[in-house]
Amino acid sequence: MNRTILYAMDDFPVSQNRVYGNAAEALSCPRGNIRLEQDTVTGIVHNSSFDPDLMHYDENYQNEQGYSQSFRDHLEETAAIIGRYFSGMSILEIGCGKGTFLELMRSRGFSITGVDPAYEGHSRYVVKDVFSHHLGISGDAIILRHVLEHIPDPLQFLWTVRNANGGKGLVYIEVPCLDWILCHKAWFDIYYEHVNYFRLSDFPRFFENILESGKTFGGQYLYVIADLATLRDSPRTHFQHIVFPGDFAAGIDRTAELMKTGSPKNFIVWGASSKGVIFSFLLLRKWKVTPDVVIDINPAKQGQYLPATALPVLSPADGLAQANPGDAVFVMNSNYFEEIRSLAGNKLTYYKVDENEF
Repeated sequence: MNRTILYAMDDFPVSQNRVYGNAAEALSCPRGNIRLEQDTVTGIVHNSSFDPDLMHYDENYQNEQGYSQSFRDHLEETAAIIGRYFSGMSILEIGCGKGTFLELMRSRGFSITGVDPAYEGHSRYVVKDVFSHHLGISGDAIILRHVLEHIPDPLQFLWTVRNANGGKGLVYIEVPCLDWILCHKAWFDIYYEHVNYFRLSDFPRFFENILESGKTFGGQYLYVIADLATLRDSPRTHFQHIVFPGDFAAGIDRTAELMKTGSPKNFIVWGASSKGVIFSFLLLRKWKVTPDVVIDINPAKQGQYLPATALPVLSPADGLAQANPGDAVFVMNSNYFEEIRSLAGNKLTYYKVDENEF
């Protein structure tokens, strides 16, 4: 059978959110290949070269975004959406991360427990483990925020959740939006650990009954609230075929040209999470250029090193101490633009990377 490869990259860091204590470990981080294809049965775009044995989620996996007020506003919006349907229910959050959203929901009076192997706290409401039916935990409603993109067989996982939950319950699903990635030509939003990429149109083919669906966080995420009991035995096979734009990764070249010919003394990447890691990595690999400074507000990342590039992560105070008037700041996520500019001031030059402002 002829297979259409939509996007291919080799030797990618397998976990862009894992931080390292020294440069040598960061440079020797595990790597894997990306071959994005569209499944002929489910219609889901997935990495056919994904090897789950390369993935390890522990305390060194740092993807907490809750230090940003802009992201906390997103969580508040998410809580409001969930609250329209899950009020009075017992809730299980699978993949609760560091517990930020779980604690927000509890502060709003929701009865919620969580499970995640990368959890670092001591809450009695969180099980530090990989979810399976063997854990014996369930809920009237399930939250899956940014989980399905990491699961090699997402439909089978949904069946695992459904069966562990007695074949019933509501589910809130939130994942990155592939349509946004393609529209914005966000070459820095393709990650090894994201084995799947979803469109909003995928989910009505998986569930017979969807109560609500939409996009959030500036369109970067999509969400659905569905009835687990209506999960289909097999998905409807009619779907739109995906084509990646021919100039999808052209932004790498434009960015490198700016860095090679631009006048600023320093180029600063603001955001040492997924986007910033891959942005810096691909610039180094293709054009042998890297930012001079990487800044992140997450204290767990500060003083650590990024995978594959070994760039050190600085706090806003330490990073801005190295900045000069007119220096360029690559804002990796425009949702944080005003927040970043309020911290860094008006003497710097800002580029919204996900808006292709070069």
